[in-house]
Amino acid sequence: MRILVVGGTRYFGIPMVNSLLKNGHEIMIATRGNSKPVFDGPVEYVVMDRMDEASVKEALDGQHFDLTIDKIAYSSNDVKVLLENVSCDRYIQMSTCSVYPKEHADITEDEFRAEKYELHWIDRIQDYQETKRQAERAVFEFMDPTNVSFVRYPIVMGENDYTGRLDFYIEHIRNQIPMNIDDLDKEMAFIYEKDAGDFIAHLADHFVPGPVNGCSKETVKISDMIGYIEKRLGKKAVINKQGEDAPYNGLEDTLSFSTEKAELTGYRFRELKEWLYPLIDVKTTTSSED
Repeated sequence: MRILVVGGTRYFGIPMVNSLLKNGHEIMIATRGNSKPVFDGPVEYVVMDRMDEASVKEALDGQHFDLTIDKIAYSSNDVKVLLENVSCDRYIQMSTCSVYPKEHADITEDEFRAEKYELHWIDRIQDYQETKRQAERAVFEFMDPTNVSFVRYPIVMGENDYTGRLDFYIEHIRNQIPMNIDDLDKEMAFIYEKDAGDFIAHLADHFVPGPVNGCSKETVKISDMIGYIEKRLGKKAVINKQGEDAPYNGLEDTLSFSTEKAELTGYRFRELKEWLYPLIDVKTTTSSED
């Protein structure tokens, strides 16, 4: 299969491309050209600015792809510029669980239906939830719904995470810096970076129309993560309202997502305990040796 990957040179895009290559696909990666990681096989690169119609048309004019995987669709105008100038049979958009209107346990895909949402042609805005909803909605202006898939993930965590959210807790505990944590007992779902990449690659061969959730089995309490870090570092967290606001503040309720639809394709997401605590082991050891 000939696959166009828009983005894919950072974070879980790298294991995604490697999985696609392992499965025998021919890959073209379209980026601004700032990064060219070494993959586990040959890939073709094309340089373009996906927000510039002339740039996209020049880079991809006359080419056809069996599948486009769009890792960096952040607005309806992003989608418009790309899909008006790309010929493909199927399209997978990297979306987010942030599109769901209410936080609770076991959220299912039908709790946000992009095809029923009011479309606005917008550029990238600060409201991440809205801009990603519009990115999903815009696709239906260009593609048959049976050929479109939206992959919705919660927070992705792993060794190459550049957001620093897990590191925030580790370094604040290590250095005894006060943290403001609004609810230690709220539970959250995450997904491991390798699963995040592998599952999108899996969908290339086991396509699922419409939205599909992906996340690790089980949830974790913030207090459990902090307790484990405390044991690893031999220090107690300093928690008070005058401290720096912690990354996972603001949850309304326990937050998790149904993965039944994804699992029907034969994919198995790792349980949190399989990777989260080993990841903390690595991060606490590595940062102590820096």
